[in-house]
Amino acid sequence: MNAKYIILYNPLSGNRSAKKEVYKLDDILANNYLDYVEMTPDFDYKSFMHKVKADERVVLCGGDGTVNRFVNEVDEEDLNKPTFYFPLGSGNDFNRDVHGKLDNTLINLNNYMHNLPVVTINGKSTKFINGVGYGIDGWCCEMGDKLRAKDSTKPINYTSIAVKGALFQYKKTNATVTVDGKEYHYKDVFLASTMKGRFYGGGMMAAPDQDRNDPDHKVSVLVFRGKIRLQVLLVFSKIFTGEHIKKPKMCILHTGKEIKVEFDAPRAAQVDGETELGIKSYTVKA
Repeated sequence: MNAKYIILYNPLSGNRSAKKEVYKLDDILANNYLDYVEMTPDFDYKSFMHKVKADERVVLCGGDGTVNRFVNEVDEEDLNKPTFYFPLGSGNDFNRDVHGKLDNTLINLNNYMHNLPVVTINGKSTKFINGVGYGIDGWCCEMGDKLRAKDSTKPINYTSIAVKGALFQYKKTNATVTVDGKEYHYKDVFLASTMKGRFYGGGMMAAPDQDRNDPDHKVSVLVFRGKIRLQVLLVFSKIFTGEHIKKPKMCILHTGKEIKVEFDAPRAAQVDGETELGIKSYTVKA
């Protein structure tokens, strides 16, 4: 008997390519009944999932931000309804972490939507699936948002933004990082990010040894610091292969279940790619 799949797709994902790429599912799920539903900015995930019937399956199509919004808005009991993910974003870090490649494979989201860490920023708490970027990575998202506001059709070159930030524009801070009650102090900090998975920022392997299925649900905190900007840039470029951790004086990793990060000056943060401005601190509970 053919199954019914409800295809939820975000037309803005993948620099607006998702509204075309989503129809690959016609072939991938051939001989099944497919109902395509375009998600508008005010789409109500919660009420939608309430109405999903026992014999229906949901396919969520978009990027990491789409998955983030889904897990934060849907009631816990509805997260057990058969739900799959078809990656159509520009970064696809969640897919990169759990599957490793883009090959038209549907990911069973039910395996990953529970026991997610919660980040609290300015009193607002949200779950996250990949990581919380704080420092130059948040600043890159801030700069990208400004460029997108000027021209929404032009692709954003985050690598170029990061290079300029590391060499000239981004202002370093001092940081206090508290991991399970133990306090650490760092100077000349470029970022202090907390990771549920290994990847964020479109392929940055910030925490190469982080396991999102860790039985204790621990997260990893990466502190990246340095005095000489050219050296910072050279080491930062290795974050895409995970080799940055071979420089332990510049790249420090902590693991734990309760995290607090404080900067001595406000900086931008990003949660699964969504930007938060003027942040002095954040906390994470795993």
